[in-house]
Amino acid sequence: MEIRLLLAFLLMGLVLFVTPYIYKAPPSPPPAAAKQTKTAVTQTPGATTSTPAAKTTAAETVPAQPAPGQIQAASEQEFTVETQLFQVRFSNRGAVVRSWVLKKYKDHAGKPLELVNQVSLAKVPPPFSLALKDDKANSSLNYGLYVAKTGPDGLGIQYEFSDGVYDAKKSFHFSKDGYLSQVSTEVTHNGSPVEHMIAWRGGFGDSTEINRTAKRHAVHYDLSQSKLISKDAKSVKDSPFSSAGDYSFAGLDDHFFAFVFLPKENTSTKVEVVKDDVPVAPGGKDEAEVGVEVGGDSVNRLTAFVGPKDVDLLRKVDPKLQQLIDWGWYGVIAKPIFLIMHWLNDNVVRSYGWSIVLITVIINLLLLPLRFSSLKSQRKMQSLQPQIAAINAKYKGLSMRDPKKAQQNQEVMELYKKEGVNPVGGCLPMLIQLPILYAFYKVIDVTIELRGAHWLWVMDLSQPEQIPIRMLPVILIVTQFVVQRMTPNPGMDPSQAKMMAFMPLMFGFLFYNASSGLVLYWLTGNLVGILQQWMINRSMPPPPAPVKAASKKKG
Repeated sequence: MEIRLLLAFLLMGLVLFVTPYIYKAPPSPPPAAAKQTKTAVTQTPGATTSTPAAKTTAAETVPAQPAPGQIQAASEQEFTVETQLFQVRFSNRGAVVRSWVLKKYKDHAGKPLELVNQVSLAKVPPPFSLALKDDKANSSLNYGLYVAKTGPDGLGIQYEFSDGVYDAKKSFHFSKDGYLSQVSTEVTHNGSPVEHMIAWRGGFGDSTEINRTAKRHAVHYDLSQSKLISKDAKSVKDSPFSSAGDYSFAGLDDHFFAFVFLPKENTSTKVEVVKDDVPVAPGGKDEAEVGVEVGGDSVNRLTAFVGPKDVDLLRKVDPKLQQLIDWGWYGVIAKPIFLIMHWLNDNVVRSYGWSIVLITVIINLLLLPLRFSSLKSQRKMQSLQPQIAAINAKYKGLSMRDPKKAQQNQEVMELYKKEGVNPVGGCLPMLIQLPILYAFYKVIDVTIELRGAHWLWVMDLSQPEQIPIRMLPVILIVTQFVVQRMTPNPGMDPSQAKMMAFMPLMFGFLFYNASSGLVLYWLTGNLVGILQQWMINRSMPPPPAPVKAASKKKG
């Protein structure tokens, strides 16, 4: 059983902790040698700021004065919307978003979180560009210079452009303290309505995240199937994925953040998922990024959500958005643990670190009856050691392949059955903790609430400690030695005992690169277990060791 338990922990270690050794965090992007455009400043309502053209692409040559029937600006202009939660920078070249920064979140390099892949803008149209069936129209409408008109509150802007054939209008409006915005687009061709979609291409989310491309998906929730449909870049490498239907939302997400459009009720929405080969860092190689196009009408009026995958926030916006949090098949355990932890944080301790400590204490108290039962089984096995030793001596010297070994095992099992002993009863508390451990791993891995959460000296519970010597794993090793010393191991073979003596060091190795929240959970469990074992050992002392008969001397 000890061998099986060791193998179980080794497998758990492979699942939980080998990933950081394989996927290394990308280097911080080096500062650009020179910028193509000047930094935009926030405009006061009605004001504009001229900047040089950002790049040479289709529709770059714009006449100083538009021809009859055309609506075009004379120069490129930028406009910045600043709210309590984010900063969005627009360009009138295509009436697109060139930067979307979330103020309350940092990337893994410690910088304000930029959701737009900046280095992809040279290869694909920026977010909120238009997608039409006519490539020439796409080029004209996505790189033409729109005429801008800002709102009186500084939280919105309207754009219009016409090349004499195609006419396009876009409008954006934001709330001061929310993650929702209103987006409207309209396209006509010689006065006739033209169906189109709104695109976000070239990647989305935290570009410094480990294994980022595997965590980015195009998503939409199909109300007819009550199902979340998710596509990554690999799934559309051969051809784009297209669908239409009654969708609750559609857009992109990564590990912790989401951009989705929420259509009006009872409207059919088209979605197209594409793959973009773009770099994610200056001078870097192209990587497969997923892009999405949403809409399908000649006039698209949509609500946009761009923000964190926070449970409470998603539920308030649309309960279906909670499907974006990937609990996996372990959600039946992980989600209740998180909800309890979340409630404790909001109503009791105001700290996710102390919430982890409290919920660990609760779990161990619930397991206390099982721990008592386990110790009773261990004590019975200790009392049977003389009889087991006699059986082992009877078959001493046999190899593992000897058929008589089966007889030896049979005699031991008959003895256990006669005395009412369950040989695996002592391992049950540990085996039950394994799924709970993985549930905690899942909670810390998928919930943004733990991202950046502080506890004492720990700056981020979702990451390993950022200090030269990580103290939580070191303390865990010490407590694991104490737990092992206090826990009886009746009938263990000496060679197995030597191997198990290294278990605490193996625990330290497995947990050293784990998230601090996960280490805190196991460490707290050890401390509670030490206290419980001390109380149990006092109330149920071990049986006295058998006295060996003195050997007779030859006279």
